[in-house]
Amino acid sequence: MWLERLRRRLAKPKTSVQLCLLGVSAGLIAAVLIILFRLTIMFFQSLFLDKPDDFTTLPTYERMILPVGAALLIALFAALTGFKHYRLGIPFVIHRIKKHYGHMPLYNTVNQFVGGALALISGFSVGREGPSVHMGATGASLLADKLHLPHNAMRTLTGCGVAAGIAASFNTPLAAVIFVMEVVLREYKVHIFVPIMLAAVTGALATQFVFGDASELALITMNPLSGWHYPFLIIFGMALGAVAYAFNQNLMLIIRTFKPLSMFPRLLLAGLIAGLIAYMVPHAMGSGMSAITIAIESPDDVQFLTTILIAKLLATLFAIGLGIPGGIIGPVIGLGVLMGTLMAFFAQFISPGVDITGTYSMLGMAGLLAATLHAPLAALTTVMELTSSPEIIVPAMLVISTAYVTALQFFGNRSIFMQQLDFQGLEYQISPATEALQKVGVMDEMDEQFKLLYSDDKQQIKESLDALDSQTPLIVHDEENGYRLAEYDLSLMSDQNSNIKYVSLAGLSSQATLADAFDLLKDKRSGAVYIYNLLDNQQIMGLLRWDQIRHILTIRNSLL
Repeated sequence: MWLERLRRRLAKPKTSVQLCLLGVSAGLIAAVLIILFRLTIMFFQSLFLDKPDDFTTLPTYERMILPVGAALLIALFAALTGFKHYRLGIPFVIHRIKKHYGHMPLYNTVNQFVGGALALISGFSVGREGPSVHMGATGASLLADKLHLPHNAMRTLTGCGVAAGIAASFNTPLAAVIFVMEVVLREYKVHIFVPIMLAAVTGALATQFVFGDASELALITMNPLSGWHYPFLIIFGMALGAVAYAFNQNLMLIIRTFKPLSMFPRLLLAGLIAGLIAYMVPHAMGSGMSAITIAIESPDDVQFLTTILIAKLLATLFAIGLGIPGGIIGPVIGLGVLMGTLMAFFAQFISPGVDITGTYSMLGMAGLLAATLHAPLAALTTVMELTSSPEIIVPAMLVISTAYVTALQFFGNRSIFMQQLDFQGLEYQISPATEALQKVGVMDEMDEQFKLLYSDDKQQIKESLDALDSQTPLIVHDEENGYRLAEYDLSLMSDQNSNIKYVSLAGLSSQATLADAFDLLKDKRSGAVYIYNLLDNQQIMGLLRWDQIRHILTIRNSLL
């Protein structure tokens, strides 16, 4: 009984204690999965590495063989589970939230866990946030599915799982919330914002409890910049915008070029390329976080940093472009830090004697993130959270704005996630009307005052209609016609005769939203649907008419 009350409460597009508690639960489930994922990586790396993600101490032949062997294992596991379950990462999560209310297939997540762990253990240039987001979304989806929650609540909880995944990966709960709103859901609504915020905090606290609150970026020293740097920062932002465009274009070029190859040779090729880069430039191996340590330790070695930047760029493009399961955000952060460190070498002549390398490395990260992902606000909050320095806000806003506008207007750059979705043919765009209706469960708006009659006898139907008031609908059912709405046809009534007309009714589960009802009725612009209990399709719970949906779209502007 309490579950039924919970489902009815969550069908409403409003903030509630119940939704907030479920958001915390989703964040905790996501955090547990991500902690298990990270511990798996750390355990296996500890068997052959002195320090996590530092592959420079490995013998040359081991560095070369490691990615190739991992690619073969990834391909083998994907073949066992079925290559049809190999759509992974943040773009796939965006598609599932937009078109399937965040319901995540289990086999895809298993591929993501195993494949992502193998990729990160073996030194591929991919990030851990892609698998973290995927697993976080799946954990939240399973919670909503287990409780048979309305789909509008499942959509919100999946967003909670994504936020927890980002927060757990980078220890940035606020940036995680903004990322979900700006990139994944692409909307700001208070009733969605609050549970997602709580989930992000839960994810961050849980991972801090296990791994501590230290971050690779905490090693970076921040110093304020004088106003003389601002013209140079504009040039820096323009360069970052151009690099972001080139990065996205080349990544999509690799994806399109190797699309005709089947998955197995594609993954093997990715392993061979990674092995070759590992042979020549071992510092380019690993997630983007490993590049941060290198930039901090050798800020003045321009040739060395440039070599790593180019190698890291190629390693990332081919790993992600050829289908290695991992995230793109981690490598982009590493590339941005390297670019910022290189730009600081020239900017130091503006402020001699002041260490500005750390500041520029953070600005490079923020600008490249904003232009690559089309997430300027998420990039700004990330750099603010990681530095805890108010002095960086103004220069970060300048670099981010310049990089974003340069990439967008001068190069026509689009978010890499949207480009990947378009190429894969995965839908992610829905109309404003559908998006508004997805926020409301049918249980919130259905008419529960109805009479159900199991008969097709016209006289009995007429008597039932006469006994009811004009506001109470009559639903009749028989084996031949199924469920129908019976009512008097007022246009054909006379003093001597009254005709009964029937309206065929389609059925919708109590988990459905108004968007599902809208899809069933939009062609006729009339009619109604009946709502049945998800756990017992013989139990009719209510009736929903087209006129009610139209009224919501035209009157209740708060949803739009």
